[in-house]
This record gives sequence, C-alpha cells and structure tokens, in this order.
Amino acid sequence: MSGDAILGETVLSAADVGMKFDGFRALANVTLDIRKGDLTAIIGPNGAGKSTFFNILSGAFPPSEGRIVFEGRDITGRRQHEFARLGIAKSFQITNVFPQLTAAENVRIAVQAMKIRYDIWTPRRRLTELVAKAAELLNLVGLHRNRERRAENLAHGEQRALEIAMALASDPRLLLLDEPTAGMSPEETMMMMNLITKLAEDRTVVLVEHKMKLVMGISDRIVVLHHGELLADGAPGDIRANDEVRRVYLGQTG
Repeated sequence: MSGDAILGETVLSAADVGMKFDGFRALANVTLDIRKGDLTAIIGPNGAGKSTFFNILSGAFPPSEGRIVFEGRDITGRRQHEFARLGIAKSFQITNVFPQLTAAENVRIAVQAMKIRYDIWTPRRRLTELVAKAAELLNLVGLHRNRERRAENLAHGEQRALEIAMALASDPRLLLLDEPTAGMSPEETMMMMNLITKLAEDRTVVLVEHKMKLVMGISDRIVVLHHGELLADGAPGDIRANDEVRRVYLGQTG
C-alpha cells in the first residue's frame, strides 16, 4: 500500500508471511496490503511461490510465520470454511464442480450451503429463493443459457466460469482466483478476462497468474514474487518498466 493511503482502504493484509515445507522455504517475509476495490494480480515465474501465497490467503493452510488480517481482524490459522463465512471466496486452478449435476444444480447447492447450514436436503418448496439466486449468478458469469447442461458437458472455460459462480454464492467481498485461464484457448481466455474485469467492478479481486501480458491490461496493481520473496509491487506501467522484473522473466511476457 502506498504511503499516503487512508485508513479503511486495506481489505486484506499479509504481514511478514513465511512458509516452510520440511525445511524448504517457499515464502519469506512477504508483506502486502490488498486495497479495497482493486483488481490485484500476483505474478511470477514457476516456483516463485504464487500458489503457496494463494493457499495462505485463502486459508488452505496457515503460514509458518507472519499474520493474515482481513478487514481489521486477525484470521491467521482459522479453518478454511471460516474464510468463506467472513467474506473471502476462492476459485482454484483445478476445476472443482459436480460433473454429473447441471450448472444450475451446482450453483444452487453452493448457495444453499451458505444460506442453510447443515441442511443440504431442504424441501423443494423452500428452494425458490435459492434457485433465483443461482439463476442470477449463472447470468452474471454468462452461463444462463447452459443452466440445464451437466457440468461435465460444458467446455473447459465454461466449467471455470461455473466454479466462479459457485464461489460467488457466498457474496464475497474478496474474490481470490488461482490461474483462472489455465488450459484455456485464446478465445476462452479473453472471455474469462472480460468476466474478471466485470466482477472486479463490485468487489475486490486478487488474481494469481503467470501470464504477464494478459494481466497488464486489466489490473490496477501487479505484485511480482520471485523465489518466495516480494520482488516488485506497483501499477502495470511501473512493473513493465522494472528492470528486475524484466531480468527475471528474461523477456518472456507470456
């Protein structure tokens, strides 16, 4: 966060975060403030620590060192399901949907899990609100026309959009996306980037990506990790002109 930031701009803070796996240090002293309303991209070469940092931010596992603070509350070490209740949603690199269910059923179950705790077998007569919410989310991600198709029959890009719709079921204030364009065709990639830009209009988004060229055009801010450390942090233009970033990528921006 810039030095002239005012109180209340920060939604999520990572303070001196470090992570070790059996003696191997994957992250070291990463300090980062995510500003409310920003679309922040976290990039870096393979092995930079992006996925590890994402897993810590989403509550998949606690850091070995440091703290995670969300909206002024220390959430370090809380269980992953608590993050969703607090307002943090995630979409992982590997698609995680129910393949045998329709798109509408997938999203309805996600909405139901957030609205009616411990009661996924709610009678149909009580599901009107849930079905309406699911339809709203499917429309938001561009899947309304495919709502009755089974998830396994959707294209890869559509499955990723479906997973995002499921993540949005909790009405998150912070949306975390891990490699959302992985395995996508150029056309699917463009559609996903358009969707992410749209979603960022109403919530804070953190995007973990390795495709620098793609994130340059849509991000408010870009954070670069390298060997588990924070290498650079700034606006796209600043990152593009950063000599250290250019050296790390060896001129490779794809």
